[in-house]
This record gives sequence, C-alpha cells and structure tokens, in this order.
Amino acid sequence: MNTQRWKFTVEYDGSPFYGWQRQDDVSPTIQGTIEDAIFGFCQQRITIHVAGRTDAGVHARGQVFHVDLPERDMTPFELHKAINAHLYPKRVSILSAEKVGDDFHARFSATNKLYTYRILRRSAPPALESKRLWHFRRDLDADAMREGAKYLLGTHDFTTFRDSECQAKSPVKTLDRLEIETIDLGHGATEFRIHAEAKSFLHHQVRNMVGTLTLVGDGKWKPDDMKTALEAKDRTKGGPTAPPEGLYLVRVDYP
Repeated sequence: MNTQRWKFTVEYDGSPFYGWQRQDDVSPTIQGTIEDAIFGFCQQRITIHVAGRTDAGVHARGQVFHVDLPERDMTPFELHKAINAHLYPKRVSILSAEKVGDDFHARFSATNKLYTYRILRRSAPPALESKRLWHFRRDLDADAMREGAKYLLGTHDFTTFRDSECQAKSPVKTLDRLEIETIDLGHGATEFRIHAEAKSFLHHQVRNMVGTLTLVGDGKWKPDDMKTALEAKDRTKGGPTAPPEGLYLVRVDYP
C-alpha cells in the first residue's frame, strides 16, 4: 500500500489532557486523541510523530506532527477538515495539512522552536483564563527580569534549569532569545509574556527559567543571581518550576 507523508500544524488547550504522549495507564492524551481521530477517518491505527512532547496542562498554538497516511485523492484542506470532524468537540484542532517528502521529520527536521509563557500580574484572580496563565498577585519588576534574562542567552550548560528526569544526552543548549513583553490590561493588571527561542530545549527548561526569573522580578534575587545559578550547574540552585498552564508552544520552524 502506497503512503503519503503529511505535515500537520495543530493547536490545543492542554488543560484536560495528560500531556502529549500516548500512555497506557492514563487518558486522554493529545497524541491518543489525534490518533483516534485519524482512525475514525481511515480505520487504521497509525502512529504520529511530534516536533516536541508537551507536559500535562501545557498548550500549543503551532505544534507540528507528521504521519504517513494511505494515499487518497484529497486536498490538504479536505484532509485537515475531515480529521477535525473526528476531533470535535475536543480541545484539539488541526490548523493546516501539507504534503512533505519522506525525508521530513517533525522533530529532527526542526530548526527552531518558540515558546511563550504568560503571567497575569494582578490582585484579582482570573475568571476567564485560570488554566491558561500563571496568576501572580505580587508586583514584578520587568526591567530587573530583563536584566537577569540576558545572562541565559547563548550557549550554556543549562543543568540548573533542567528537570531531574530529563532524558537529553547533553545539558548544553543554545538559547537564542529570552524576551519579556509587558501588556497593560487596565484595572491595575499587567500581562507578562516571556518568549524563548532555541533549536531545542531541555525538559522543563522554559518553566524553570521563568520560575527563576520571577524571583528576580519579586525582588528576592538580584539580576546577576541568574548568572550565579546558571554557573552552579545544579538544579537546587535555581528557582521554582513555573506552573504548566502558562506555557504555550507557539511555533516550530523548518528549513
């Protein structure tokens, strides 16, 4: 049977899922939900391959996966519309489908990833987005956080910001961007958006960097304490892990 490799871009609300990866002992997962939808479409159990697995509660606006499907006469629009029909009303939506060559791999062909972490700084709790950002009641000094973030740019051993169960072979990564954007929401509220870009990240790296930067913003650390923590190469010298609900995989880039 001839197959065609397809690249899909997908968004999802991670709140109701136990992360991306299909698991035997917990359900639902995002991978399992999409594979079930593909089965509903073509009546075949097919494994999909993702650009980067996300943890429980983490969201995506531009996650990418690929899959080899039996050849059939369908346009990309018809295909992603058909799979979406089997995904509805779950909080997963295929945004686009694209034919690619057999040498394309969602993970190994990726050249860059953009994650954004959202923090709501205000005293009142969020009524509409409680599972889509980190609510922070105390004031945060954005300029101090930006100063601290500069120490993390470039190529470093990021052990201090690496989860203890991370399976990456090396803790060395190159962080190309760590930018802190602030948006005045009115009523004494500010949204912090922390944008991190790199070819790849360690497990929990973004959430650990964000959690540590809030120590700087909260006045508990000085900006150059970020440099001291980084150079310690010791997870216990870093700050807390930010909650998963504030993290979004926004974009995956390819050549």
